[in-house]
Amino acid sequence: MLYIHNTLTRKKEEFEPIDAADVRMYVCGPTVYDFAHLGNARPIVVFDVLYRLLQRLYPRVTYVRNITDIEDKIMDRARENGETIESLTARTTQAFHDDMAALNALPPTVEPRATQYIGDMVAMIEKLVAKGHAYVAEGHVLFNVPSMGNYGELSRRSRDELVAGARVDVAPYKKDAADFVLWKPSAPEQDGWDSPWGRGRPGWHIECSAMAEKNLGATFDIHGGGLDLIFPHHENEIAQSRCAHDGAVLANYWMHNGFLTVNNDKMSKSLKNFFTVRELLAHAPGEALRLALLSGHYRSPLDFSIEALQAAKAKLDRWYGALRVVAYEPYVDCNPPSSFEGALLDDMNTSLAISHIDKLVNNIHAKRITEGDDAAKNELLSCARALGLLYQNPEEWFKWKPAGQSGLSDEEINAQIAARLAARQAKNYAESDRIRDALAAQGVILEDGPAGTTWRRG
Repeated sequence: MLYIHNTLTRKKEEFEPIDAADVRMYVCGPTVYDFAHLGNARPIVVFDVLYRLLQRLYPRVTYVRNITDIEDKIMDRARENGETIESLTARTTQAFHDDMAALNALPPTVEPRATQYIGDMVAMIEKLVAKGHAYVAEGHVLFNVPSMGNYGELSRRSRDELVAGARVDVAPYKKDAADFVLWKPSAPEQDGWDSPWGRGRPGWHIECSAMAEKNLGATFDIHGGGLDLIFPHHENEIAQSRCAHDGAVLANYWMHNGFLTVNNDKMSKSLKNFFTVRELLAHAPGEALRLALLSGHYRSPLDFSIEALQAAKAKLDRWYGALRVVAYEPYVDCNPPSSFEGALLDDMNTSLAISHIDKLVNNIHAKRITEGDDAAKNELLSCARALGLLYQNPEEWFKWKPAGQSGLSDEEINAQIAARLAARQAKNYAESDRIRDALAAQGVILEDGPAGTTWRRG
């Protein structure tokens, strides 16, 4: 049985899908105006592990993760760059896809883009106005928060906190201080769409409500995202969707990953601790960054540092070293053993799952399990791939080097290894040692084994 912590109830609950033949999940995706940063990457990786787990448990999983490609930040950045929002969002969306692929994140089943659902947003807003849950004021359409009796149930904030924390402008046309925008007018120089209330654009929250409804229905199983989205975004999604559908529950389970800090501080450009995924991929393989993001429980705060990334790379070196022992191919695709899967079934305890893989790897190294031990290889790979790891051939993994790093080419290293072998065969051990030490000085570590000499970049 799968157990997950439901933010709505603040309890760990047994997961019971609405339809076991098709589990449906929505996760808030990026606003594409720049490269994805570490904070963007954590929920992508976290919910990718959940997606993989659900796929092993159920015959079909519909995973929807949106792209927000219309928002004031996007319009501001496009204007700064002197380009259209279509040009900006096309470029940044492709960069996002490339970076997440480097982290071994599977693509979602459906990836709706907000600009493709404007008509659905308008239709939902019209419903809310007709039902008395929204009103028109000076070209804006606002959600009438007091019309929903249990508004704030997800975040559990007081009335004063809801007003103070709402990311809305103080405006004289608002009936209540907590009311939030569903539609707003666009100036002539701003991007906009025709609507019953004039040319304008949607508010942020209505975008996800409309895209979720269109692709998953009025009620679905799991809604996920970062802890920072609980209020106001997810709170407002619930309000819009429930009021548009006569109180129908939006999602049965709400899951949120914890905050990410860098060197124990909030990530900030002013503190010079702001990292994009693209920057880090120049310094470490994507799998190392993925492992670093999975090293703690998804609901807990995670502190990132370059040292933590280096530790993740070193751990994967050891894991890939074990794959060298048992041979990488052929691998028979299979589910991981229950001793491993149990950690993920218990509210996605990835840190415990990682420790299970460490034990497997230690056993392989300690016992020097021989090549051809398919059981050891299949267990190791099935567990690692449940976490989205160990997809590379070990030899390719150990040849990786940071972008722009100079040094010996693969061909030059192999030539030196061949020269060392010739020296050893001629019993010229001084020359053999000299070659080994010279390679080590250039960051190339040689490892002698029964099958010959392998190498890795240190």
